[in-house]
Amino acid sequence: MKIPIDDLVPAYKDCIFRTAFSMTRNAADAEDIVQETFYQYIVTTRDFENEDHIKAWLLRTAINKAKNIRISFWSQKRVSLPDSMWGTSPQISDDQRLIKAVLSLPTKYRIVIHLYYYEDYSVNEISQLVRATPSAVKNRLLRARRMLKDKLKEDWHDDE
Repeated sequence: MKIPIDDLVPAYKDCIFRTAFSMTRNAADAEDIVQETFYQYIVTTRDFENEDHIKAWLLRTAINKAKNIRISFWSQKRVSLPDSMWGTSPQISDDQRLIKAVLSLPTKYRIVIHLYYYEDYSVNEISQLVRATPSAVKNRLLRARRMLKDKLKEDWHDDE
């Protein structure tokens, strides 16, 4: 089974972008990953079992491409501008705090949080996508939740 690319792009581009962005923390890199992932789908000769298999393959491909970007020389030497350069407002909503806290997590925790809470994958499905055992995924989720709790509690006290 192979679904036409014209049907796949509208259905999965946002999901792939969010996954790629959660790993790279860079919108331009995430957009590149989306394009490369769909290109990879176009050129693959693989036959898929069903639409869920296609979605899992697309996410796995995006995760691999994000890992490649993260370990590249260019990515390691890049320095991001401080938030003050962009004139950010001192008023930050709770949603923005949560997003910043999630993005501040190490990648292996950030990706499981993203897949579990934002993409609604089960622990077993995440274990297949990130190529880890289900118990490792559960531990990563537990540790990530603790880190987020500490980080959000710390931000909460900083505001007072």
